[in-house]
Amino acid sequence: MRDLRVAAAIMQSQVGDPQGNLSRIHRFTKRAAALGARLVCFPEASITGYAFRLPLNHMAETVPGPLTDALQEMATENRITVLAGLIEKTERETFYLTHLVASSDGRLASYRKTHLGPPEREAFRPGEEIPIFHDQGAAFGIQLCYEGHFPELSTALALKGADILFFPHASPRGSPSQKAAKWMRYLPARAVDNAVFVVACNQTGRHPGGMSFPGVALILDPRGRVLARATGWEERLITADLKAQDLHRVRQHPMAYFLPHRRPDLYREGRGI
Repeated sequence: MRDLRVAAAIMQSQVGDPQGNLSRIHRFTKRAAALGARLVCFPEASITGYAFRLPLNHMAETVPGPLTDALQEMATENRITVLAGLIEKTERETFYLTHLVASSDGRLASYRKTHLGPPEREAFRPGEEIPIFHDQGAAFGIQLCYEGHFPELSTALALKGADILFFPHASPRGSPSQKAAKWMRYLPARAVDNAVFVVACNQTGRHPGGMSFPGVALILDPRGRVLARATGWEERLITADLKAQDLHRVRQHPMAYFLPHRRPDLYREGRGI
């Protein structure tokens, strides 16, 4: 990868107000670009708001569609890659939790959440692919909220070439400090074990449906050290410079880069694991 300044937003996303949410995303995108960021990440379901109780037709959107067109225009206008999420509906009336990658050069790609949390399983279908995205001189993967608890998914993305793992969240419950403490128990391990940068952000605010989202944003280096962090109920934007040299140093150190020394032959079913 090459040196890259990234931004991550703590943002309130209202269910049923995609245009208002897009306006917030646009405001943060312009600010991130003005700060020199080449990529900005927003929380899970940041465009449509987050919900898992049926029916979802009133809030879900098609991909591509009017909302993705607006996001793409935002990215090209500000010359920055934008990662933002929505509830996606298909022609067959199935629903996915989807995160979009709107590139500054006009490309649009997406990721469908593959590991659904228990409350989500009646409402959504799981995705079946774990793609790597190539943009702004870096390779990166996306894990949405609950997916951060699956180390195998992080390792699979790292083995496919990811330099950065993005963890957009729509994670309710607790205070911002409690949520940040929870993230610090496992997200640094995702960075260290896989020698990748980690960028995570959560929605914030209390929603009419009863869910309350504590605001947290976090950027870690490949040694699990904090590069930038914010907590609180207010909307915030953080930035950090991801240095290619920092990644190179870890991956050239025999005691800091673990992936080349895996023994997957031992992990197969039937070998006692």
